[in-house]
Amino acid sequence: MNEFDLLIDLHKHNQRQGPGSPQVTEKAIELTGLMSQKNLKIADIGCGTGGQTLTLASYLDGKITAVDLFPEFLKVLSIRTGEKGLNNRITPVEASMNNLPFGDDIFDLIWSEGAVYIMGFEKGISLWKRHLKTGGILALSEITWTTHTRPEELEQFWEREYPEIETVSGKLEVLKSMGFETMAHFILPEDCWIDHYYLPLQKSYKSFLERQKQSQEAIDLVASNKLEFEMYKKYRQYYSYGFYIARKL
Repeated sequence: MNEFDLLIDLHKHNQRQGPGSPQVTEKAIELTGLMSQKNLKIADIGCGTGGQTLTLASYLDGKITAVDLFPEFLKVLSIRTGEKGLNNRITPVEASMNNLPFGDDIFDLIWSEGAVYIMGFEKGISLWKRHLKTGGILALSEITWTTHTRPEELEQFWEREYPEIETVSGKLEVLKSMGFETMAHFILPEDCWIDHYYLPLQKSYKSFLERQKQSQEAIDLVASNKLEFEMYKKYRQYYSYGFYIARKL
């Protein structure tokens, strides 16, 4: 089993595949100013198993195209969508976020929680922008420094993991340079990491290792996730996810 297969098997049974919460999604939805609008066209890119997708469907009127590369995640999303009676509102699409199968000026809202890092913040915005209508809203959560100085160990960790991590002001400058006007931004609280992501993930380690017959690759993946959690607990005052809501000019 390759690395992607292991990642999918570890994460597909969880409500979320990254830090976040229904409350944070609701807050960001309110900040878009779209709650009173009708018949919106929405794309949720890197939707995973749909933690935020279902919240979007609860608060916004319109059709949601839920995009993910992995059919295993989309299968779980489809089951959850059916249980909520939202099949007519949410359409799963298997596609790479690097090559979305959509035309220009399609969506009123492009949403992505904790997924744009896969391709990089700047590249993601530059590629997705054309699918958004002029005046449309881009809402992204992205790993962000919350201080201007950090311990060397933490700097080195994120230099390996994601060199594009930046401060809030750095992310806002990228949005501006890409032709967006920032409407709002905020930092995700600790419970998004601990209660809604790491602790549920921890509970899945035992069954994951059993499914993988205690393979060395699976053991290494769990160890990597444990290290990531320890780094967060040790250094959580220095970084989090930032949520950025911006309008295409």
